[in-house]
Amino acid sequence: MKATAVSVPVAMTVAGSDCSSGAGLQADLKTFSAFGVYGLTAVTCVVAEIPGKVTRIQPVGRPVLEEQLRLLLGGFPVAAVKTGMLFSRPLIEAVAVALTSQDGGRRPALVVDPVMVATSGDPLLQRSAVRAFEQRLFPLAEVITPNLDEAAVLLGREVRSARELEPAAAELRDRYGCAVLLKGGHLRGKTAVDVLADGEGILRLEADYVRGVETHGTGCTYSAAIASGIAQGNSLRAAVAGAKEYVSRAIGQPFRWGRGGQRIDALNHFRQVAE
Repeated sequence: MKATAVSVPVAMTVAGSDCSSGAGLQADLKTFSAFGVYGLTAVTCVVAEIPGKVTRIQPVGRPVLEEQLRLLLGGFPVAAVKTGMLFSRPLIEAVAVALTSQDGGRRPALVVDPVMVATSGDPLLQRSAVRAFEQRLFPLAEVITPNLDEAAVLLGREVRSARELEPAAAELRDRYGCAVLLKGGHLRGKTAVDVLADGEGILRLEADYVRGVETHGTGCTYSAAIASGIAQGNSLRAAVAGAKEYVSRAIGQPFRWGRGGQRIDALNHFRQVAE
C-alpha cells in the first residue's frame, strides 16, 4: 500500500513534564491532538506531582532547552508556540532568544501562560523570573493568559470580584502591549467568567461553573487550545472562544479514580472538539 502523506498545522509547547499527565506538556499534547494539530514539546522541567501535590521540580539546563528549541523551530513549520512552566530567568531568556532569532515573517504566534503557582499552592516560578516574563516574553506575545493569582502578582493587587475583571484585563493589556485573557474561574460564582482584552476592546466569555471537580491542568489546557486555534488560522477571538468551550467540556465530564481513600480527578481531554 502506498502511503498518503498529509499536512496538518504544527504547534509547540514549552513547558514542564507532569508525571500525572493532567497538566504540563502532557496535557498540552492531548489538547493539540483533540484539535487535530501536530504537537511538539520542548521540556523545561521534570515535575513529580499528582493533583494537589508537587513533591519535586528538576529544571533542565539552559543549553538543553536551547538545543530543543533550535531543532524544533528549524525543522518544523511551527505556527504557534505556547509556554507553560518556565521556572527560572535563564529558561525564560532562552525562549525569548530562540523566538527573536526567527526571521520576522516566520516567527510563530506566542501564547504565554505565566505559570507561577500550582493549583495546590506550590510555587512553580522563581521570584526573580517574574520580571523576565514582563521584560522578555510579554512583548513577544500575542496573548497572555493569567489566572487571578498570577494577575495579582502582575498588578500588585488582588482581583476580588467579577466586576473587576474587565478593568484589570484592560490595565494589563495597556501595560504590556499585548492581548490579555484574564481567567476568573477562581472566583467560584455561578458562572466561570473570563475576559479577553485585545485591540478590539473587551470580550466576555461565560460558562456554567462546575463544582466538585479538581481542575488540575485547566490553565495548561486552555492556553494549548488557544494555540491550537491560532495554528489552524483562526483569529485570536475565535481561538479563545473555541478554547473556552473545549476546556468547559473537559471540566464538565472529568475522569475520576479512587485509591486508598484518595480521590483523583483529571480533565477529559478526549472530549470531541465542536465542529
